[in-house]
Amino acid sequence: MDISKGLPAIQGGLHIWITENQKMVPVPKGAHGNFFEEHCYVILHVPQSPKATQGASSDLHYWVGKQAGAEAQGTAAAFQQCLQEELGAQTVLHCEAQAHESDCFCSYFRPGIIYRKGGLASDLKHVETNFFNIQRLLHIKGRKHVSATEVELSWNSFNKGDIFLLDLGKMMIQWNGPKTSISEKARGLALTYSLQDRERGGRAQIGVVDDEAKAPDLMQIMEAVLGRRVGSLRAATPSKDINQLQKASVRLYHVYEKGKDLVVVELATPPLTQDLLQEEDVYILDQGGFKIYVWQGRMSSLQERKAAFSRAVGFIQAKGYPTYTNVEVLNDGAESAAFKQLFRTWSEKRTSDKLIHVKLDVGKLHTQPELAAQLRMVDDGSGKVEVWCMEDLHRQPVDSKHHGQLCAGNCYLVLYTYQRLGRVQYILYLWQGHQATADEIKALNSNAEELDVTYGGALVQEHVTMGSEPPHFLAIFQGQLVIFQERAGHHGKGQSASTTRLFHVQGTDSQNTKTMEVPARASSLNSNDIFLLVTAGVCYLWFGKGCNGDQREMARVVVTVISKKNEETVLEGQEPPHFWEALGGRAPYPSKKRLPEEVPRFQPRLFECSSQMGCLVLAEVVFFSQEDLDKYDIMLLDTWQEIFLWLGEAASEWKEAVAWGQEYLKTHPAGRSPATPIVLVKQGHEPPTFTGWFFTWDPYKWTSHLSHKEVVEGSPAAASTISEITAEVNNFQLSRWPGNGRAGAVALQALKGSQDSSENELMWGPKLGGTRTSSSVSSTSATINRGLRREQLMHQAAEDLPEGVDPAHREFYLSDSDFQDIFGKSKEEFYSMATWRQQQEKKQLGFF
Repeated sequence: MDISKGLPAIQGGLHIWITENQKMVPVPKGAHGNFFEEHCYVILHVPQSPKATQGASSDLHYWVGKQAGAEAQGTAAAFQQCLQEELGAQTVLHCEAQAHESDCFCSYFRPGIIYRKGGLASDLKHVETNFFNIQRLLHIKGRKHVSATEVELSWNSFNKGDIFLLDLGKMMIQWNGPKTSISEKARGLALTYSLQDRERGGRAQIGVVDDEAKAPDLMQIMEAVLGRRVGSLRAATPSKDINQLQKASVRLYHVYEKGKDLVVVELATPPLTQDLLQEEDVYILDQGGFKIYVWQGRMSSLQERKAAFSRAVGFIQAKGYPTYTNVEVLNDGAESAAFKQLFRTWSEKRTSDKLIHVKLDVGKLHTQPELAAQLRMVDDGSGKVEVWCMEDLHRQPVDSKHHGQLCAGNCYLVLYTYQRLGRVQYILYLWQGHQATADEIKALNSNAEELDVTYGGALVQEHVTMGSEPPHFLAIFQGQLVIFQERAGHHGKGQSASTTRLFHVQGTDSQNTKTMEVPARASSLNSNDIFLLVTAGVCYLWFGKGCNGDQREMARVVVTVISKKNEETVLEGQEPPHFWEALGGRAPYPSKKRLPEEVPRFQPRLFECSSQMGCLVLAEVVFFSQEDLDKYDIMLLDTWQEIFLWLGEAASEWKEAVAWGQEYLKTHPAGRSPATPIVLVKQGHEPPTFTGWFFTWDPYKWTSHLSHKEVVEGSPAAASTISEITAEVNNFQLSRWPGNGRAGAVALQALKGSQDSSENELMWGPKLGGTRTSSSVSSTSATINRGLRREQLMHQAAEDLPEGVDPAHREFYLSDSDFQDIFGKSKEEFYSMATWRQQQEKKQLGFF
């Protein structure tokens, strides 16, 4: 197949083709996200940046509509194969089926995917802007990944747990099921606005039915189209795929040919290691039948690589899995982040990007959040430190001279205060000793909540388990962190009755050194490190043969923290008899040179967290950005070395966040350490160790000083100030609808609405007018079609504007050409910007 005619110069971004008359035709950008069920599509995503949050590989998807015929499927498959050959090995292939798409596929389309009945008209008009002669009902489902499916225009299609959009061309009515959440309503509204902008040029009226009793006029319109509803609504059908991928069993199979037969042999179950994958072979990794990966070694034959999809299909059939099972084909060296994380460790087979530990340049940490994120350091640890120890389930302050002296039988709160870009910020470490009781751990969490309230919710809370302290936690104690084994009062020093104690000094400088008490026996030693042996009369400072000068220097600082007794330096191999006697005699210990520990470099992954039927449900957002963080969300960012839980200001289940992070680690197929630090981050208080994982970050996105009524999505605190949804119906008729011959209902004059205060609020983007008379609405509708002159709108007082113009959104009444000329962008682009940016441009240009 010659694809050169339909293939543009491949640049970063999204490219989509649709089957049409045995050929592939590009889909215009304005129609991205619309999928006709009788067609097949090929979707190519090329990352626009090689930053850590986005992989270097491209993704190529083959999408099959549920009514697509064999001819369309063959055309798309051939096109995809030719395109893949053109792109080369750095491409991940995906097979997608309608309504069962992968998270990677869904992540391309904000605010959602729209499934359209039938096939595309022969004139290839995917979306007709300003096309009002329409009547359809869309079923909107999903949380982070939203989809809208056209369903029968009947009350029988409705249920209590989902959202439905009655699209009447000039008017769009969103009906929210009584069991839908505030976040689902908000995302449904975002999709409704998107349809209004893309298909009606922003000119359709939008109404929301959140409580039928409080929206009689909108219900009148719906009943005029759907008829009067008889009987009660049915309950929503619960989702069958709750938390499937996270808890699915994983099995690795070796695939090879033996004569004319294809042999599939089970090779391993978790924990999987990368060395199981040999570059001469092909493997299938089965994630519980919910996702199938085909991995192709770089030395595997061309014939084997071409047969990858067919082998996956054969495997799916042999296992009895559904035909819509998602398939991902990966080449050696171009693996997706999701695939890599199924293995306990993963090496990129290159060393050029290894992080080298150097003395921190604080200025760089402040100006380069990506460096702060990779080093896990917000600064050099020189800020203010306060420490409390949990005693009798209450926090007791620890004297500053004992800071850094922790005990395995206690829990501690460590509050770190620092400045970043002129703003005071906080990190609260919740340190948990291995011997702490369940009651003490519970008290630790409740005291942390109390402190957070005291600081107005501004604390970043990091849960730290003894032995897995993050680098910054070590740095704030300037190399003097000592962890004692026996239970202490306010600190560990001098509280033990034991006459002999052994301490292991780990690290090389004040940024990464900690000292832990270990069993006082010879087998605890190793030749690579330094140990302090405290006896009744002397403190031995034992240097292993493999330790260096920096380690020795830090060890001498630690000695003064642990003991005031006479210090005696001992070199390995020159120990006095009393040294071994104190340890109970000689015994073998590790003496081989320790290789530098390789830090895993997995790509970070972002998931939306929710709870369904008591289970944690995860939806991954691939190629994520700050725009994917919504105020109703709880998002989990997995950087492998830390788990961040981002709490939106209107999130309702934030108290479950830490438990969700723990469950994520516990059920991870790679067998993750449960001691991995878990960090709670509140919206608007994000540290650079979090923001540095995002391609760009706008620190002012959530700190606009505009009033809540001017913000598209305001603060939940403003809920009581927003009136309930109201509508005034005017006495003019919509055009008659095709198909059923019934007269349409009356049009909605204007809308402005909210949620009940108990559910927070939903506020509105730019809409036509406020509450006006029917004549003013008619005149406004007429003028908007042709646009008002710019001099009628720019630099005008509200009372001097033409009748029917909303002063808060006067720019909307410009013609499309005038708007483009003045603002330098289309209306769709302008209204997709953050509200505070819109207001800023409007002020500068005289439209505020």
